[in-house]
Amino acid sequence: MSFTLAIVGRPNVGKSTLFNKLVGKRLALVDDQPGVTRDLREGEARLGDLKFTVIDTAGLEEATDESLQGRMRRLTERAVEMADACLFMIDARAGVTPTDEVFADILRRRNAHVLLAANKAEGRAGEAGLIEAWSLGLGEPIRLSAEHGEGLDELYAALLPIAEEHEARARRDQPETDVDVSGDEAEEESAGEGARVPSREKPLQVAVVGRPNAGKSTLINRLLGEDRLLTGPEAGITRDAISVRLDWDGLPVRMFDTAGMRKKAKVQEKLEKLSVSDGLRAVRFAEVVIVLLDAEKPFEQQDLRIADLAEREGRAVVIAVNKWDAEPEKQKKLKELREQCERLLPQLRGVPLVTVSAKTGKGLDRLRAAVLKAYEVWNRRVPTAALNRWLKEMVEAHPPPAPSGRRIKLRYMTQAKTRPPGFVVMCSQPEKLPESYSRYLVNALREDFDMPGTPIRLWMRSQADKNPYKDRRKSTPSRLRKHLGKKGKSE
Repeated sequence: MSFTLAIVGRPNVGKSTLFNKLVGKRLALVDDQPGVTRDLREGEARLGDLKFTVIDTAGLEEATDESLQGRMRRLTERAVEMADACLFMIDARAGVTPTDEVFADILRRRNAHVLLAANKAEGRAGEAGLIEAWSLGLGEPIRLSAEHGEGLDELYAALLPIAEEHEARARRDQPETDVDVSGDEAEEESAGEGARVPSREKPLQVAVVGRPNAGKSTLINRLLGEDRLLTGPEAGITRDAISVRLDWDGLPVRMFDTAGMRKKAKVQEKLEKLSVSDGLRAVRFAEVVIVLLDAEKPFEQQDLRIADLAEREGRAVVIAVNKWDAEPEKQKKLKELREQCERLLPQLRGVPLVTVSAKTGKGLDRLRAAVLKAYEVWNRRVPTAALNRWLKEMVEAHPPPAPSGRRIKLRYMTQAKTRPPGFVVMCSQPEKLPESYSRYLVNALREDFDMPGTPIRLWMRSQADKNPYKDRRKSTPSRLRKHLGKKGKSE
Protein backbone atom coordinates (compact mmCIF):
# COMPACT_ATOMS: atom_id res chain seq x y z
CA MET A 1 0.00 0.00 0.00
CA SER A 2 1.58 3.30 -1.09
CA PHE A 3 1.70 6.46 0.98
CA THR A 4 -0.01 9.75 0.07
CA LEU A 5 1.82 13.04 -0.52
CA ALA A 6 -0.07 16.35 -0.64
CA ILE A 7 1.62 19.26 -2.44
CA VAL A 8 0.64 22.56 -0.79
CA GLY A 9 1.70 26.19 -0.98
CA ARG A 10 0.67 29.67 -2.09
CA PRO A 11 -0.86 30.15 -5.54
CA ASN A 12 1.53 30.04 -8.50
CA VAL A 13 4.53 28.46 -6.75
CA GLY A 14 4.58 25.51 -9.20
CA LYS A 15 2.52 22.81 -7.44
CA SER A 16 0.71 21.62 -10.58
CA THR A 17 3.95 21.61 -12.59
CA LEU A 18 5.55 19.29 -10.03
CA PHE A 19 2.39 17.16 -9.90
CA ASN A 20 2.53 16.63 -13.67
CA LYS A 21 6.25 15.82 -13.46
CA LEU A 22 5.68 13.16 -10.78
CA VAL A 23 2.75 11.44 -12.53
CA GLY A 24 4.57 11.58 -15.87
CA LYS A 25 1.82 13.28 -17.88
CA ARG A 26 -0.08 16.55 -18.07
CA LEU A 27 -3.08 15.90 -15.87
CA ALA A 28 -3.30 19.28 -14.14
CA LEU A 29 -3.78 22.58 -15.96
CA VAL A 30 -0.73 24.85 -15.76
CA ASP A 31 -0.79 28.58 -16.48
CA ASP A 32 1.06 31.74 -15.40
CA GLN A 33 -2.18 33.04 -13.91
CA PRO A 34 -2.34 32.29 -10.15
CA GLY A 35 -5.17 30.22 -8.69
CA VAL A 36 -5.70 27.88 -11.65
CA THR A 37 -6.12 24.78 -9.46
CA ARG A 38 -9.27 24.78 -7.33
CA ASP A 39 -10.11 21.13 -6.68
CA LEU A 40 -8.05 18.27 -5.26
CA ARG A 41 -6.52 16.15 -8.00
CA GLU A 42 -4.99 12.74 -7.29
CA GLY A 43 -2.49 10.85 -9.42
CA GLU A 44 -0.29 7.78 -9.23
CA ALA A 45 3.28 9.07 -8.96
CA ARG A 46 6.60 7.35 -9.46
CA LEU A 47 9.99 8.63 -8.38
CA GLY A 48 12.79 6.10 -8.89
CA ASP A 49 11.55 2.90 -7.26
CA LEU A 50 9.05 4.78 -5.07
CA LYS A 51 5.37 4.53 -5.98
CA PHE A 52 2.91 6.75 -4.14
CA THR A 53 -0.28 8.79 -4.48
CA VAL A 54 0.23 12.52 -4.99
CA ILE A 55 -2.45 15.18 -4.43
CA ASP A 56 -2.38 18.54 -6.18
CA THR A 57 -4.15 21.18 -4.09
CA ALA A 58 -5.47 24.69 -4.51
CA GLY A 59 -3.17 27.57 -3.57
CA LEU A 60 -3.42 28.41 0.13
CA GLU A 61 -5.23 31.69 0.72
CA GLU A 62 -5.58 33.66 3.95
CA ALA A 63 -9.39 33.83 3.59
CA THR A 64 -11.34 31.76 6.15
CA ASP A 65 -14.92 32.86 5.35
CA GLU A 66 -17.52 31.31 2.99
CA SER A 67 -15.99 32.97 -0.06
CA LEU A 68 -14.60 30.89 -2.93
CA GLN A 69 -11.06 31.35 -1.59
CA GLY A 70 -12.18 30.32 1.89
CA ARG A 71 -13.82 27.14 0.59
CA MET A 72 -10.69 26.35 -1.45
CA ARG A 73 -8.55 26.73 1.68
CA ARG A 74 -10.74 24.35 3.70
CA LEU A 75 -10.51 21.76 0.91
CA THR A 76 -6.70 22.03 0.93
CA GLU A 77 -6.55 21.75 4.73
CA ARG A 78 -8.65 18.59 4.50
CA ALA A 79 -6.15 17.11 2.03
CA VAL A 80 -3.33 17.93 4.46
CA GLU A 81 -5.08 16.04 7.26
CA MET A 82 -5.73 13.01 5.00
CA ALA A 83 -2.21 12.77 3.56
CA ASP A 84 0.65 10.79 5.11
CA ALA A 85 3.09 13.60 4.26
CA CYS A 86 3.03 17.16 2.91
CA LEU A 87 5.40 18.92 0.58
CA PHE A 88 5.22 22.63 1.34
CA MET A 89 6.42 24.61 -1.67
CA ILE A 90 7.62 28.21 -1.75
CA ASP A 91 8.83 30.34 -4.63
CA ALA A 92 12.60 30.69 -4.18
CA ARG A 93 12.70 33.73 -6.47
CA ALA A 94 10.07 35.58 -4.41
CA GLY A 95 11.61 34.49 -1.10
CA VAL A 96 9.71 33.74 2.10
CA THR A 97 6.56 35.85 2.41
CA PRO A 98 4.49 36.53 5.57
CA THR A 99 1.83 34.22 4.09
CA ASP A 100 4.38 31.41 3.82
CA GLU A 101 5.23 31.88 7.51
CA VAL A 102 1.55 31.63 8.52
CA PHE A 103 0.97 28.43 6.55
CA ALA A 104 4.23 26.83 7.68
CA ASP A 105 3.00 27.20 11.25
CA ILE A 106 -0.39 25.68 10.35
CA LEU A 107 1.21 22.70 8.58
CA ARG A 108 3.44 21.91 11.56
CA ARG A 109 0.32 21.45 13.69
CA ARG A 110 -1.73 19.48 11.13
CA ASN A 111 0.71 16.89 9.72
CA ALA A 112 3.56 14.90 11.25
CA HIS A 113 5.64 14.80 8.06
CA VAL A 114 6.14 18.19 6.42
CA LEU A 115 8.86 18.58 3.78
CA LEU A 116 9.94 21.99 2.56
CA ALA A 117 10.78 22.64 -1.09
CA ALA A 118 12.09 25.88 -2.60
CA ASN A 119 10.86 25.76 -6.21
CA LYS A 120 12.10 27.83 -9.16
CA ALA A 121 15.58 27.68 -7.58
CA GLU A 122 17.51 27.04 -10.79
CA GLY A 123 20.51 29.35 -11.33
CA ARG A 124 21.48 32.21 -9.03
CA ALA A 125 18.00 33.78 -8.96
CA GLY A 126 16.81 31.43 -6.22
CA GLU A 127 19.89 31.48 -3.97
CA ALA A 128 18.55 34.08 -1.54
CA GLY A 129 15.12 32.44 -1.27
CA LEU A 130 16.72 29.06 -0.61
CA ILE A 131 18.65 30.49 2.33
CA GLU A 132 15.56 32.34 3.64
CA ALA A 133 13.58 29.07 3.64
CA TRP A 134 15.57 27.88 6.67
CA SER A 135 13.74 30.50 8.76
CA LEU A 136 10.45 28.60 8.41
CA GLY A 137 11.68 25.98 10.87
CA LEU A 138 10.77 22.99 8.66
CA GLY A 139 14.28 21.65 8.31
CA GLU A 140 16.56 21.72 5.28
CA PRO A 141 14.76 22.96 2.17
CA ILE A 142 14.87 20.84 -1.00
CA ARG A 143 16.19 22.84 -3.93
CA LEU A 144 13.74 22.22 -6.79
CA SER A 145 12.99 23.26 -10.33
CA ALA A 146 9.75 21.46 -11.19
CA GLU A 147 9.77 22.86 -14.71
CA HIS A 148 13.23 21.53 -15.52
CA GLY A 149 13.10 18.39 -13.37
CA GLU A 150 15.96 19.48 -11.11
CA GLY A 151 16.16 18.40 -7.47
CA LEU A 152 14.09 15.21 -7.85
CA ASP A 153 16.97 13.12 -6.45
CA GLU A 154 16.88 15.20 -3.24
CA LEU A 155 13.09 14.81 -3.11
CA TYR A 156 13.49 11.03 -3.47
CA ALA A 157 15.96 10.96 -0.56
CA ALA A 158 13.52 12.94 1.62
CA LEU A 159 10.55 10.69 0.74
CA LEU A 160 12.37 7.36 1.20
CA PRO A 161 12.22 7.31 5.06
CA ILE A 162 8.51 8.19 4.92
CA ALA A 163 7.87 5.34 2.48
CA GLU A 164 9.80 2.88 4.67
CA GLU A 165 7.95 3.99 7.81
CA HIS A 166 4.60 3.67 6.03
CA GLU A 167 5.46 0.18 4.80
CA ALA A 168 6.61 -0.93 8.26
CA ARG A 169 3.41 0.40 9.81
CA ALA A 170 1.31 -1.40 7.21
CA ARG A 171 3.10 -4.71 7.98
CA ARG A 172 2.65 -4.12 11.71
CA ASP A 173 -1.07 -3.42 11.35
CA GLN A 174 -1.64 -6.49 9.17
CA PRO A 175 -3.47 -9.18 11.19
CA GLU A 176 -1.53 -12.35 11.89
CA THR A 177 -3.05 -15.85 11.69
CA ASP A 178 -1.99 -18.30 14.41
CA VAL A 179 -3.74 -21.34 12.92
CA ASP A 180 -1.50 -23.54 10.78
CA VAL A 181 -3.55 -25.10 8.03
CA SER A 182 -2.08 -27.71 5.70
CA GLY A 183 -3.07 -30.33 3.14
CA ASP A 184 -6.73 -30.60 2.13
CA GLU A 185 -7.80 -28.18 4.87
CA ALA A 186 -5.53 -25.49 3.39
CA GLU A 187 -7.02 -26.01 -0.05
CA GLU A 188 -10.56 -25.75 1.36
CA GLU A 189 -9.71 -22.56 3.25
CA SER A 190 -8.03 -21.07 0.15
CA ALA A 191 -11.07 -21.90 -1.96
CA GLY A 192 -13.34 -20.40 0.66
CA GLU A 193 -11.33 -17.17 0.73
CA GLY A 194 -11.38 -16.99 -3.07
CA ALA A 195 -15.15 -17.37 -3.06
CA ARG A 196 -15.59 -14.59 -0.54
CA VAL A 197 -13.40 -12.06 -2.34
CA PRO A 198 -15.01 -10.81 -5.56
CA SER A 199 -12.85 -10.47 -8.64
CA ARG A 200 -11.61 -6.93 -9.18
CA GLU A 201 -13.10 -5.29 -12.27
CA LYS A 202 -11.82 -2.39 -14.30
CA PRO A 203 -13.79 0.70 -13.23
CA LEU A 204 -16.41 2.07 -15.61
CA GLN A 205 -15.28 5.41 -17.09
CA VAL A 206 -18.06 8.00 -16.71
CA ALA A 207 -17.81 11.71 -17.62
CA VAL A 208 -20.30 14.26 -16.28
CA VAL A 209 -20.64 17.20 -18.69
CA GLY A 210 -22.94 20.19 -19.02
CA ARG A 211 -23.23 23.94 -18.90
CA PRO A 212 -21.76 25.95 -15.99
CA ASN A 213 -23.66 25.69 -12.69
CA ALA A 214 -25.69 22.63 -13.74
CA GLY A 215 -24.57 20.84 -10.56
CA LYS A 216 -21.90 18.46 -11.85
CA SER A 217 -19.57 18.71 -8.83
CA THR A 218 -22.50 18.53 -6.40
CA LEU A 219 -23.69 15.34 -8.07
CA ILE A 220 -20.28 13.65 -7.74
CA ASN A 221 -19.92 14.80 -4.12
CA ARG A 222 -23.29 13.19 -3.38
CA LEU A 223 -22.12 9.90 -4.93
CA LEU A 224 -18.85 10.07 -2.99
CA GLY A 225 -20.64 10.84 0.26
CA GLU A 226 -18.23 13.69 1.04
CA ASP A 227 -17.42 17.22 -0.15
CA ARG A 228 -14.43 16.23 -2.22
CA LEU A 229 -15.04 18.69 -5.10
CA LEU A 230 -15.41 22.43 -4.73
CA THR A 231 -19.00 23.64 -5.11
CA GLY A 232 -20.90 26.90 -4.68
CA PRO A 233 -23.32 29.36 -6.26
CA GLU A 234 -20.64 30.81 -8.56
CA ALA A 235 -20.72 29.55 -12.16
CA GLY A 236 -17.55 28.02 -13.56
CA ILE A 237 -15.90 26.93 -10.29
CA THR A 238 -14.49 23.73 -11.79
CA ARG A 239 -11.62 24.52 -14.16
CA ASP A 240 -10.16 21.19 -15.19
CA ALA A 241 -11.39 17.63 -15.53
CA ILE A 242 -11.01 15.93 -12.14
CA SER A 243 -11.23 12.13 -11.99
CA VAL A 244 -12.31 10.36 -8.82
CA ARG A 245 -12.73 6.65 -8.10
CA LEU A 246 -15.86 5.59 -6.25
CA ASP A 247 -18.01 2.59 -5.46
CA TRP A 248 -21.50 3.30 -6.80
CA ASP A 249 -23.58 0.74 -4.91
CA GLY A 250 -21.19 -2.06 -5.81
CA LEU A 251 -20.25 -0.69 -9.23
CA PRO A 252 -16.58 0.43 -9.47
CA VAL A 253 -16.54 3.75 -11.32
CA ARG A 254 -13.94 6.28 -12.35
CA MET A 255 -15.91 9.50 -12.73
CA PHE A 256 -14.73 12.71 -14.42
CA ASP A 257 -15.99 16.08 -13.22
CA THR A 258 -15.55 18.55 -16.09
CA ALA A 259 -15.59 22.32 -16.41
CA GLY A 260 -18.86 23.89 -17.54
CA MET A 261 -18.97 24.32 -21.32
CA ARG A 262 -20.23 27.65 -22.63
CA LYS A 263 -20.84 28.79 -26.19
CA LYS A 264 -17.62 28.99 -28.18
CA ALA A 265 -18.14 32.70 -28.91
CA LYS A 266 -18.20 33.45 -25.16
CA VAL A 267 -15.00 31.54 -24.40
CA GLN A 268 -12.33 34.22 -24.74
CA GLU A 269 -9.87 33.70 -21.89
CA LYS A 270 -6.96 31.33 -22.43
CA LEU A 271 -7.64 29.55 -19.11
CA GLU A 272 -11.26 28.81 -20.00
CA LYS A 273 -10.17 27.47 -23.40
CA LEU A 274 -7.79 25.11 -21.59
CA SER A 275 -10.61 24.06 -19.24
CA VAL A 276 -12.98 23.29 -22.10
CA SER A 277 -10.33 21.32 -24.01
CA ASP A 278 -9.65 19.33 -20.82
CA GLY A 279 -13.37 18.51 -20.63
CA LEU A 280 -13.44 17.42 -24.27
CA ARG A 281 -10.54 15.08 -23.59
CA ALA A 282 -12.47 13.57 -20.66
CA VAL A 283 -15.40 12.88 -23.02
CA ARG A 284 -13.08 11.06 -25.42
CA PHE A 285 -11.69 8.88 -22.61
CA ALA A 286 -15.12 8.10 -21.13
CA GLU A 287 -17.28 5.09 -21.89
CA VAL A 288 -20.54 6.65 -20.68
CA VAL A 289 -21.26 10.40 -20.78
CA ILE A 290 -23.86 11.88 -18.43
CA VAL A 291 -25.16 15.13 -19.96
CA LEU A 292 -26.42 17.08 -16.95
CA LEU A 293 -29.18 19.64 -17.60
CA ASP A 294 -30.64 22.31 -15.34
CA ALA A 295 -34.38 21.64 -14.83
CA GLU A 296 -35.06 25.38 -14.91
CA LYS A 297 -33.48 25.84 -18.37
CA PRO A 298 -33.24 22.44 -20.07
CA PHE A 299 -32.26 21.73 -23.66
CA GLU A 300 -30.70 25.08 -24.43
CA GLN A 301 -28.55 25.29 -27.54
CA GLN A 302 -25.35 24.56 -25.62
CA ASP A 303 -26.93 21.48 -24.02
CA LEU A 304 -27.77 20.17 -27.50
CA ARG A 305 -24.22 20.87 -28.73
CA ILE A 306 -22.75 18.97 -25.77
CA ALA A 307 -25.04 15.96 -26.36
CA ASP A 308 -24.21 16.04 -30.07
CA LEU A 309 -20.48 16.12 -29.22
CA ALA A 310 -20.84 12.97 -27.10
CA GLU A 311 -22.70 11.26 -29.97
CA ARG A 312 -20.07 12.25 -32.53
CA GLU A 313 -17.34 10.91 -30.25
CA GLY A 314 -19.26 7.63 -30.17
CA ARG A 315 -19.85 7.53 -26.40
CA ALA A 316 -22.83 5.95 -24.62
CA VAL A 317 -25.07 8.84 -23.51
CA VAL A 318 -27.44 9.38 -20.59
CA ILE A 319 -29.44 12.63 -20.14
CA ALA A 320 -29.87 13.63 -16.48
CA VAL A 321 -32.08 16.57 -15.48
CA ASN A 322 -30.83 18.05 -12.20
CA LYS A 323 -32.50 20.24 -9.53
CA TRP A 324 -35.70 18.20 -9.89
CA ASP A 325 -36.53 18.77 -6.19
CA ALA A 326 -37.35 22.41 -6.99
CA GLU A 327 -39.74 21.57 -9.87
CA PRO A 328 -43.39 22.29 -8.89
CA GLU A 329 -45.24 20.42 -11.69
CA LYS A 330 -43.18 17.29 -12.10
CA GLN A 331 -45.47 15.13 -14.28
CA LYS A 332 -46.23 17.89 -16.77
CA LYS A 333 -42.57 18.93 -16.93
CA LEU A 334 -41.39 15.33 -17.42
CA LYS A 335 -43.74 14.86 -20.38
CA GLU A 336 -42.44 18.08 -21.97
CA LEU A 337 -38.83 17.00 -21.42
CA ARG A 338 -39.33 13.64 -23.13
CA GLU A 339 -41.01 15.30 -26.11
CA GLN A 340 -38.20 17.86 -26.39
CA CYS A 341 -35.56 15.14 -26.15
CA GLU A 342 -37.07 13.10 -29.00
CA ARG A 343 -37.55 16.18 -31.17
CA LEU A 344 -34.25 17.98 -30.55
CA LEU A 345 -31.91 14.95 -30.40
CA PRO A 346 -33.06 12.62 -33.22
CA GLN A 347 -29.51 11.25 -33.53
CA LEU A 348 -29.94 9.83 -29.99
CA ARG A 349 -33.49 8.56 -30.33
CA GLY A 350 -34.54 6.69 -27.20
CA VAL A 351 -31.66 8.03 -25.07
CA PRO A 352 -32.31 7.43 -21.34
CA LEU A 353 -33.67 10.55 -19.60
CA VAL A 354 -33.50 10.55 -15.80
CA THR A 355 -34.59 13.22 -13.32
CA VAL A 356 -32.31 13.66 -10.30
CA SER A 357 -31.56 15.95 -7.41
CA ALA A 358 -27.85 16.16 -6.65
CA LYS A 359 -28.72 18.17 -3.55
CA THR A 360 -30.96 15.53 -1.95
CA GLY A 361 -29.68 12.41 -3.72
CA LYS A 362 -33.11 11.50 -5.08
CA GLY A 363 -33.11 9.64 -8.42
CA LEU A 364 -29.45 8.54 -8.26
CA ASP A 365 -30.48 4.87 -8.17
CA ARG A 366 -32.34 5.36 -11.47
CA LEU A 367 -29.32 7.20 -12.87
CA ARG A 368 -27.08 4.23 -12.00
CA ALA A 369 -29.47 1.82 -13.73
CA ALA A 370 -29.58 4.08 -16.82
CA VAL A 371 -25.76 4.25 -16.97
CA LEU A 372 -25.47 0.45 -16.81
CA LYS A 373 -28.16 0.00 -19.47
CA ALA A 374 -26.49 2.53 -21.79
CA TYR A 375 -23.13 0.78 -21.32
CA GLU A 376 -24.67 -2.62 -22.09
CA VAL A 377 -26.30 -1.33 -25.30
CA TRP A 378 -23.04 0.38 -26.29
CA ASN A 379 -21.30 -3.02 -26.15
CA ARG A 380 -24.08 -5.01 -27.84
CA ARG A 381 -23.31 -7.39 -30.69
CA VAL A 382 -25.95 -8.70 -33.10
CA PRO A 383 -25.48 -12.10 -34.83
CA THR A 384 -24.81 -11.88 -38.57
CA ALA A 385 -27.61 -14.32 -39.42
CA ALA A 386 -30.16 -12.21 -37.55
CA LEU A 387 -28.88 -9.05 -39.27
CA ASN A 388 -29.29 -10.51 -42.76
CA ARG A 389 -32.79 -11.80 -42.07
CA TRP A 390 -33.63 -8.34 -40.78
CA LEU A 391 -32.03 -6.62 -43.81
CA LYS A 392 -34.09 -8.74 -46.21
CA GLU A 393 -37.30 -7.70 -44.42
CA MET A 394 -36.27 -4.02 -44.48
CA VAL A 395 -35.57 -4.12 -48.23
CA GLU A 396 -38.88 -5.85 -48.92
CA ALA A 397 -40.79 -3.32 -46.82
CA HIS A 398 -39.03 -0.31 -48.34
CA PRO A 399 -36.79 -1.04 -51.37
CA PRO A 400 -33.78 1.24 -51.96
CA PRO A 401 -34.02 3.75 -54.83
CA ALA A 402 -33.11 3.03 -58.45
CA PRO A 403 -30.94 5.89 -59.77
CA SER A 404 -30.77 5.96 -63.59
CA GLY A 405 -33.11 2.99 -63.65
CA ARG A 406 -30.65 0.64 -61.88
CA ARG A 407 -31.88 -0.65 -58.53
CA ILE A 408 -29.33 -0.47 -55.68
CA LYS A 409 -28.91 -3.97 -54.27
CA LEU A 410 -28.21 -4.52 -50.58
CA ARG A 411 -26.54 -7.93 -50.56
CA TYR A 412 -25.07 -8.60 -47.13
CA MET A 413 -24.78 -7.07 -43.65
CA THR A 414 -22.50 -7.70 -40.67
CA GLN A 415 -21.49 -5.96 -37.45
CA ALA A 416 -17.93 -4.69 -37.73
CA LYS A 417 -17.44 -3.29 -34.22
CA THR A 418 -18.95 -2.39 -30.86
CA ARG A 419 -18.44 0.62 -28.55
CA PRO A 420 -20.45 2.04 -30.34
CA PRO A 421 -22.16 -0.56 -32.55
CA GLY A 422 -20.94 -0.26 -36.15
CA PHE A 423 -22.41 -2.12 -39.13
CA VAL A 424 -21.26 -2.68 -42.72
CA VAL A 425 -23.70 -3.25 -45.61
CA MET A 426 -22.27 -4.63 -48.85
CA CYS A 427 -24.21 -3.12 -51.75
CA SER A 428 -24.02 -1.93 -55.33
CA GLN A 429 -23.53 1.80 -56.01
CA PRO A 430 -23.05 2.80 -52.33
CA GLU A 431 -22.18 6.36 -53.36
CA LYS A 432 -25.68 6.77 -54.82
CA LEU A 433 -27.59 5.55 -51.76
CA PRO A 434 -29.25 8.62 -50.17
CA GLU A 435 -28.66 9.58 -46.54
CA SER A 436 -32.36 9.20 -45.84
CA TYR A 437 -32.21 5.46 -46.55
CA SER A 438 -29.28 5.05 -44.15
CA ARG A 439 -31.30 6.87 -41.48
CA TYR A 440 -34.21 4.54 -42.18
CA LEU A 441 -31.98 1.52 -41.50
CA VAL A 442 -30.38 3.06 -38.38
CA ASN A 443 -33.74 3.94 -36.82
CA ALA A 444 -35.01 0.43 -37.53
CA LEU A 445 -31.86 -1.07 -36.01
CA ARG A 446 -32.50 0.87 -32.80
CA GLU A 447 -36.09 -0.32 -32.55
CA ASP A 448 -35.78 -3.94 -33.70
CA PHE A 449 -32.59 -4.82 -31.80
CA ASP A 450 -33.33 -2.73 -28.68
CA MET A 451 -30.47 -0.22 -28.99
CA PRO A 452 -32.07 3.04 -27.76
CA GLY A 453 -29.99 6.18 -27.45
CA THR A 454 -26.58 4.77 -28.37
CA PRO A 455 -24.65 6.13 -31.37
CA ILE A 456 -24.88 3.73 -34.32
CA ARG A 457 -22.42 3.76 -37.21
CA LEU A 458 -23.52 2.41 -40.61
CA TRP A 459 -21.12 2.10 -43.56
CA MET A 460 -22.15 1.25 -47.11
CA ARG A 461 -19.48 -0.66 -49.02
CA SER A 462 -19.19 -2.03 -52.55
CA GLN A 463 -17.56 -5.39 -53.12
CA ALA A 464 -15.40 -3.63 -55.69
CA ASP A 465 -13.89 -1.57 -52.83
CA LYS A 466 -11.86 -4.64 -51.87
CA ASN A 467 -10.79 -5.47 -55.44
CA PRO A 468 -7.12 -4.45 -55.86
CA TYR A 469 -7.48 -4.58 -59.67
CA LYS A 470 -10.59 -2.34 -59.79
CA ASP A 471 -8.89 0.71 -61.36
CA ARG A 472 -6.02 -1.11 -63.09
CA ARG A 473 -6.10 -1.10 -66.93
CA LYS A 474 -5.98 -4.39 -68.73
CA SER A 475 -2.51 -5.03 -70.08
CA THR A 476 -0.62 -7.83 -71.80
CA PRO A 477 1.50 -9.89 -69.38
CA SER A 478 5.23 -9.11 -69.59
CA ARG A 479 6.24 -12.69 -70.57
CA LEU A 480 3.72 -12.68 -73.42
CA ARG A 481 4.99 -9.28 -74.62
CA LYS A 482 8.56 -10.62 -74.75
CA HIS A 483 7.41 -13.76 -76.63
CA LEU A 484 5.45 -11.71 -79.16
CA GLY A 485 8.44 -9.40 -79.63
CA LYS A 486 10.78 -12.31 -80.40
CA LYS A 487 8.26 -13.85 -82.80
CA GLY A 488 7.91 -10.59 -84.67
CA LYS A 489 11.68 -10.24 -85.07
CA SER A 490 12.08 -13.80 -86.43
CA GLU A 491 9.42 -13.19 -89.04
